[in-house]
Amino acid sequence: MNGLSNLSHTAWDCKYHVVWIPQYRKKVLSGQIRKHLGEVLRELALREESMIVEGHLMADHVHMMIAIPPKFAVAQVVGFMKGNR
Repeated sequence: MNGLSNLSHTAWDCKYHVVWIPQYRKKVLSGQIRKHLGEVLRELALREESMIVEGHLMADHVHMMIAIPPKFAVAQVVGFMKGNR
């Protein structure tokens, strides 16, 4: 089972491409915020038992490939990471 993760009764490989865009695409993700944001997002993903496989921070948006176990809803994990929960 190459590349699959396991839960008690399942083997899974669920990866989602998530894009976040600040309101009006303001270029607020730069400088010190950009450096710190990657670490914070990885830590928040681990709290929800997820993992950021790949991510790119641009000045006006964030791209992430995130692996989320099937026991969690995608909206639940993304909402937690964005602070909506």
